[in-house]
Amino acid sequence: MTKNIENSEYLNLVTDILDNQEFNKLDTISHHGISRLEHSIRVSYYSYKITKILRLNYEVTARAGLLHDFFISAEDRKLKDRFLSTFIHPKYAVKNASEYFEINDLGKNIIESHMFPIYKSLPKYAESWIVSIVDKIAAIYEFSRTVSLKCSYMTNLFILMILNNLR
Repeated sequence: MTKNIENSEYLNLVTDILDNQEFNKLDTISHHGISRLEHSIRVSYYSYKITKILRLNYEVTARAGLLHDFFISAEDRKLKDRFLSTFIHPKYAVKNASEYFEINDLGKNIIESHMFPIYKSLPKYAESWIVSIVDKIAAIYEFSRTVSLKCSYMTNLFILMILNNLR
């Protein structure tokens, strides 16, 4: 997707992340029928565009949006482990983002809360809400483009909704 982005301002904000060797491992991990890297770029770029239009902190949003799924996982994990990662991966993404890049409180909240309401962290900022919503829209779009995953996505969504209502 970066090949399609010609926005030099956006690219200048995130180039150090896109050039990071550890971060680029996300390109080898399947996520919603595409690579996790491609998904992260999509979420980051559209969140950046929205927050810029709304005159919010688009710089931090672009970077944290890109890092929202920055966790490395094996492709051959058991179904149970893949399912559980849905609930806990934001804490690993914050840990990795903080280890490799400078992240402020806004950035941490964007990453931690992007799975709200499934994950316990509440979005505290408008930018956090935007990334959370864009992430969900992007996931639906990506899944809808992968015909073979339509049923499993709907099943997972149904299970997540049930579990969320049990809290």
